Amino acid sequence: MTHARLSRVSKLVSSIALAFLLLAAPSTVLANEQNFSLGRAANAGLDTGYSENNSLTASDVHFGWQLGSFNVGGFTSVQRDGDSFTFIKTVGHTIRLSFKLDQDIDSLNGDSSLSISSDKDGYDQKLEVGKSEAGFGRGTLIIRKTDYQNVSEDPVIYNDYLPSITSGADTEVALLEEGDYEVVLDYEVKHDVRTTPSLGPIPSLSILPEYSNYTIRFKFSVRNGNTMVFLFDAQSGSELTNESTAPNGFKINMTNSHYLDINVKREVLSGESFDVRFNGPAEDGAEYTQEGVYTITATNQTTGQTTEKIIYVGDDPKLKAYATTGYTIAQIDDMVSQGATIDSGGTISWPETNTASASAETDENRAAETTGESSGMNLTAPILVATVVATGAAIAIARRRHGKAEAPSLPREGDTSFMSNAGVEPDSIEDGDPE
Repeated sequence: MTHARLSRVSKLVSSIALAFLLLAAPSTVLANEQNFSLGRAANAGLDTGYSENNSLTASDVHFGWQLGSFNVGGFTSVQRDGDSFTFIKTVGHTIRLSFKLDQDIDSLNGDSSLSISSDKDGYDQKLEVGKSEAGFGRGTLIIRKTDYQNVSEDPVIYNDYLPSITSGADTEVALLEEGDYEVVLDYEVKHDVRTTPSLGPIPSLSILPEYSNYTIRFKFSVRNGNTMVFLFDAQSGSELTNESTAPNGFKINMTNSHYLDINVKREVLSGESFDVRFNGPAEDGAEYTQEGVYTITATNQTTGQTTEKIIYVGDDPKLKAYATTGYTIAQIDDMVSQGATIDSGGTISWPETNTASASAETDENRAAETTGESSGMNLTAPILVATVVATGAAIAIARRRHGKAEAPSLPREGDTSFMSNAGVEPDSIEDGDPE
């Protein structure tokens, strides 16, 4: 094979290997790299604090092209309800907001008469961002977050934003935690509709340029997809798992999932049944110290999934056994009446003697059953055969004896030997009574 042919074969093998690696790549990686585009430009009026939201028309200098696009990435899944978007993240995913500038801000849509102007008296009425000495500059980016308690934080403002990023690049704006977000990019477009011709070293001048205000404005939410409520011992601070006991009580922690609905139900033992003493919602940091069996239910508002945990508070061994074993109170009482004991942790144990006796009895019963089964299987046939043989032999013997009795051999004349054989003397017959 020539060197050129070897080279072609090597390239083909490399291409196939690369394609295989791409196809075999984990889907989670691909999912984590997906982007979701949000926001489109709208005519915001002129000098009205970017408060208007008018669709672009053919008379707009902005008609038919977009300045750029905002993208949300790093999410696990997205839920859409009309114009409302909720991005869900799980462990290992970080949601990011980025902006990709698609235009040259000095020659918008390839038209040198259109450019981004420096808005010196700009302000945003909806987000309550007032005028400043520096003004909005050439585009101002504003991000405002509202937390799980519906408290709006102070907006983060990036004045003169567009000159700071590179056209064509996807520039990261922020990493996002749980919350509701409002994002706004306000910018002013200058249209040099009237210009003087350039004369040698004298450049062209714009006469009475026209200005228009535009905005890209949208909202979205970020939620944690994990339906997990964290419970901690009120005294030691250690985390509690399902069916744990906490003699001194427990606390609820919702730091990583603020948008869960948490419900707590407390039950106490009344006779042989339970009585519900509390059943209602809980808040972050709530502490529960009263004795009882607690059922904590977490419901994810976004996904609809639920998680349930049971925690016992107090020192009653019977209730601990109920919380940790899954037996009913009636079953636990029945086991105790038969000799079972409950330790301080709620574990039910049986005495060794009872266990040994029960085990021995079980083994003996099993051995008897096994022996009986073996005897039935191995001896039935031989016994049946022996019975048939013995019965046949007895019948044969009986028939032979019966035949001799019915047909005896007769003695010859003068032969009396048969009498001797019978044990009778001949004289006794001659001398006896003929009757």
